[in-house]
Amino acid sequence: MNDLKNILVYCGSSSGLDSAHTQTAIALGQAIGNRKASLIYGGAKIGLMGSVADGALSRGAKVIGIIPHFLKTKEVAHEDLSELIVVQNMHERKRKMFEMCDSVIALPGGFGTMEELFEMLTWAQIGLHEKPIGILNISGFYDGLKEQIQRMVDSGFLKEVNANMLLIANAVPDLLKLMEEYQAAADAKWLDNDVKPF
Repeated sequence: MNDLKNILVYCGSSSGLDSAHTQTAIALGQAIGNRKASLIYGGAKIGLMGSVADGALSRGAKVIGIIPHFLKTKEVAHEDLSELIVVQNMHERKRKMFEMCDSVIALPGGFGTMEELFEMLTWAQIGLHEKPIGILNISGFYDGLKEQIQRMVDSGFLKEVNANMLLIANAVPDLLKLMEEYQAAADAKWLDNDVKPF
């Protein structure tokens, strides 16, 4: 059973056009607070990033934002966080996020969210970590991604055991339950766990 005490959330700096995305981001933040866990995220006050942070803060959660200096200077940083860590660049941001979290959830987002999600999945695939990774498929947002992953498997580019590392649910409680119960498959690893990504 995974404790999920330091949950990293990747999501858009936009709110998107579907209000369900914002509502779910808030609900996820609230659920993190309700379970006395900490939220780790990109540090912004805008879009779904701001919504998940506000939801967590409203339930007394510790919220840690990690933001590159160049974004902080654009005044997008959330001013009311428990802690705001300012780093020099995007690579340092992702490294810090990886080091601080024990689990990962992706809400809807754009290129940045996809890049971060797939980097974490790739690291799990090659055995650099065994942290549970999940996505909230709000309003079918990730249906196309599910189809693409299955195409990768069917075309021989991805093993089924590795595809199963990505946990998918439509609602916050369902996803958290899947992540708590997740156990990495022994044959999913390519490398030993003592290899570090940085």
